[in-house]
Amino acid sequence: MFLNQQERDGLESSESTINSKAFGVCFHVACAHKCSETGFFIPHGKFDTNRGLLLSSLASNVSGRGGFYNSSVGQGSDRVYAVGMCIPGTEPKVCSNCIHLASNELMETCPNQTEGLLWFEKETLCMIRYSNRLFFGTLEMEPSYKVYNTAAFQVNLTEFDNTWEALMLRVIAQATSSSNPMYYGAGIQKIGSSRNIYAFVLCSKDISPWNCAKCLRQNVDDYRSCCSGKQGGLTMRLSCFMEWDLYPFFGVFQNQTSPTTHKKDSKKISTGTIVGIIVLLTFMSSVLLALGLALCRRRKTYQEFATENADDITTSGSLQFNFKAIEAATCNFHESNKLGHGGFGEGTFPNGTEVDVKRLSNSSGQGEQEFQNEVLLVAKLQHRNLVKLLGFSVEREEKILVYEFVPNKSLDYFLFDHRKRSQLDWRKRYNIIGGITRGILYLHQDSRLTIIHRDLKASNILLDADMNPKISDFGMARNFRVDQTEANTGRVVGTFGYMSPEYVANGQFSMKSDVYSFGVLTLEIIVGKKNSSFHQIDNSVGNLVTYAWRLWNNESLLELMDPAMGENYDKDEVTRCIHIGLLCVQENPADRPTMSTVFQMLTNTSITLPVPQPPGFFFRVRSDLNPLADSLESGPSKSTMSFTCSIDDASITNVNPR
Repeated sequence: MFLNQQERDGLESSESTINSKAFGVCFHVACAHKCSETGFFIPHGKFDTNRGLLLSSLASNVSGRGGFYNSSVGQGSDRVYAVGMCIPGTEPKVCSNCIHLASNELMETCPNQTEGLLWFEKETLCMIRYSNRLFFGTLEMEPSYKVYNTAAFQVNLTEFDNTWEALMLRVIAQATSSSNPMYYGAGIQKIGSSRNIYAFVLCSKDISPWNCAKCLRQNVDDYRSCCSGKQGGLTMRLSCFMEWDLYPFFGVFQNQTSPTTHKKDSKKISTGTIVGIIVLLTFMSSVLLALGLALCRRRKTYQEFATENADDITTSGSLQFNFKAIEAATCNFHESNKLGHGGFGEGTFPNGTEVDVKRLSNSSGQGEQEFQNEVLLVAKLQHRNLVKLLGFSVEREEKILVYEFVPNKSLDYFLFDHRKRSQLDWRKRYNIIGGITRGILYLHQDSRLTIIHRDLKASNILLDADMNPKISDFGMARNFRVDQTEANTGRVVGTFGYMSPEYVANGQFSMKSDVYSFGVLTLEIIVGKKNSSFHQIDNSVGNLVTYAWRLWNNESLLELMDPAMGENYDKDEVTRCIHIGLLCVQENPADRPTMSTVFQMLTNTSITLPVPQPPGFFFRVRSDLNPLADSLESGPSKSTMSFTCSIDDASITNVNPR
């Protein structure tokens, strides 16, 4: 464990999850290593030579590439894969020295083993690993190792546990932020009147933020189960590392401060302060007035938007494409390039770049405002689980959006086809649920904007080559101010079955209305059927949400599973996802979790889920296919609101991603 030297005598190792051979600990400099127990190579052979070449090159490559580097050398059975990393932000010289010493240490410790890993401390923390198999990007949870200080912490244990948990949640969230994952987090939390807790977490940068969070959560759970109340400790795995102490370590806490509760100052405000405030308020009022007048004068026509905003979109990473170039790329929008029944088609530019093209016809429901909205919003969003906008074109009354090429069409293409949905096993579906969670969390919380999507559904989830989900179609999305929590509209847009009760009845939308849509989508992913299709199966339930609620009450949730997934699944994961889905579709928006909470629930199985309240039953699809008129017959907003919706298959745009 990486504590002060005088405390090392108080350390113990916990081997509750591994045997003593899995990890070794050395204390001339603090380190922990793992060598393969089954794989060996012939000394001085080709594998040995390749290992030496690769490990000797790590120091310069890791320090020169921002603290992380992976590579391989050799062919066939002599091929060696290796990775090295330092704490992000470590001075290159310090990083290089740590990696250099770690490489020498590991080759001595694992003289002829085909796999080895070393966590190493020398002025900073670094890690190196090599193997005869490709492990890049793979989450590996076992083996694990725990070390802790045997001295008990002499404070109120309840207060300590709550403080410790809060700090761990904070640093893990810092490490795995969906918008800008740093893969490490450091934080300080005050405990009692005069002491601080210092916590640090680190993940290998080649795994996803989702897997990083999963690994770190398990570290926290393991440490909590073995060593709660001790004065410091660490847990490490092949993919992640966690340590906390009562003293700073690794030099990562210089810019960290402990959150404090601000108390009211009983001292009077000075005259100078009051004058300063008055001057500042006067200045701000003048600026706001000038801005208001300027905005009032800038009433743009559609053509003004096309020309004036082109530069703004270009600087956001998008381009204004020439319409003829798009025509050529799509063979004049030939039917053979069309994907599904919507307005998306494939195209290939002369340089070989494949793209998806969304063509909005004059008859489509997406007007000028929605088109502007989608261009300006999506151009500012960058996330692996959001489809990337490459550019647009507004010529000859045509409105065209050009997106990155996503080869596997959309989720509904597989999920709602009785032959194709067998390609979506549980692992793929679980990954899709996780990716959608991260994408919505980015929109709601982690991007520089706060975006409410308003049209989440299976056909708006595109799938890349590895079946990773990408949220698309932002024509109905709305941008919230920092301090805004909800809004109302007199024009309800979206898709029946996915819209929340408060949105349909009152035009009220918020993050919680997106959460409702996510809950429906999660249940659809598990069952492999549309929310609205259950009226064909059982008229007494009307929709999937109602059916899932019935199974919850009957304690038979696994009956909801799609038989096409077969038997290879984790029952606890499936049950937990259904439970989360039901929490998301509760009728009262205040009862629904935020997407941040959903993310925590999915990645931390130790969190006890609350009992869901009954869902909103607004969308019992009847044989007359007119549930809206029925549900709004006595609604107060019937005469003042307009509705442009569909029943699961399409939204107001009439342009499906696939």
